[in-house]
Amino acid sequence: MGDRDTTEKAAGHGADNAQRYNRDFWETENRRFSERHYRLNKVGRIVRELVGQKDVDLLDLGCGPGTFADLLPANVHYHGIDVAIQQPGPNFLELDLLESPIRFGDLKFDLVLAQGLFEYLADRQVQKFAEIRDILKPDGKFFVTYTNFAHRRINLYHPYSNVQHPKRFRADLERYFTIDRFFPGAYNWNHTLPNRNFMKRAQTGLDVNIPVLGQFFGVDYFYICSPRPA
Repeated sequence: MGDRDTTEKAAGHGADNAQRYNRDFWETENRRFSERHYRLNKVGRIVRELVGQKDVDLLDLGCGPGTFADLLPANVHYHGIDVAIQQPGPNFLELDLLESPIRFGDLKFDLVLAQGLFEYLADRQVQKFAEIRDILKPDGKFFVTYTNFAHRRINLYHPYSNVQHPKRFRADLERYFTIDRFFPGAYNWNHTLPNRNFMKRAQTGLDVNIPVLGQFFGVDYFYICSPRPA
């Protein structure tokens, strides 16, 4: 599937859609992710490998109910930002990322995580990459996931407001970051995450971009990045 095909399939999923889904919508929607799911578990495993035993500060953008914190060891100091925070606390900040700059006080972070977020950021993609780079420490990492809208059987979720070919997403990402590694988070004939236990087990530890298969059968992409100098 080429760029033009993806653009045609994405009709009706432009920046205007972002205004339809306010805090009330996300407060309800976030409850769907209170249980650990395939992608959360896989990202958790990779983050634990990245940080090792180091004492680090992590910022989870679009953190939802903050379930990801349960997957982290004690040496990772968890912070979360979301438009609808369910359980307020000093390590959470309620913020509309479409309308406000990404920051958490004056803190700088060793790791910024954005999983399943950029699909909803309308035309703010480049702006948000710049803001994330600015809150990372010089040796920090940015871990971002993005749906593969070049999948052979593209599936569009109605709140998406930033639908584009992975090449376009990656081109903007590389303006602010060096991509250290990238690979599909999952492979599937359908454009959905694995839901059968044997498929989950087979792919949870698979961090490989298989040429051609990744383009057409990768459900989403994981990018692990280092910030470029401002």
